[in-house]
Parts: sequence; C-alpha cells; structure tokens
Amino acid sequence: MTSPTDIERRLEALEIKASFTEDVVDKLDQIIIRQQQTIDALIAQVRDLRDQSASASEGGAARNLRDELPPHY
Repeated sequence: MTSPTDIERRLEALEIKASFTEDVVDKLDQIIIRQQQTIDALIAQVRDLRDQSASASEGGAARNLRDELPPHY
C-alpha cells in the first residue's frame, strides 16, 4: 500500500512536470507566432517582387543585357 507521503511526492512531481510542460508549450506558441509573421512578410515581399517584375516586363522596352552588367565591367 502506498503511503500518503509517497502520493504527495508523486503528485508534486506531476505538478512540476505539468508546469514545465506549460512553459514549453507557451514558448513554442510564441515561436510559431513569430514564424507565421515572418512567412506573411516573405509572402508580401514575393508578391511585391512579382508585381515589380511584371510591370518591368510590361514596360515594352527591349532589355539590353549590357544594362544588367555590374558597373566594374
């Protein structure tokens, strides 16, 4: 038969584990929130770049590859 002291120790250990688990879950939740914000920002940047690329190609001017060379050439 288990003594009340043994049960109290086991209950305390479970409470400690539950507390640590809650802390880890909160930290992971914050990480997921930051990652989603980063993903949203990257999606917006890709959308802007796609729009810029589309508007540049619709400009009608023929692209000269020499215009794309770095200035040191």
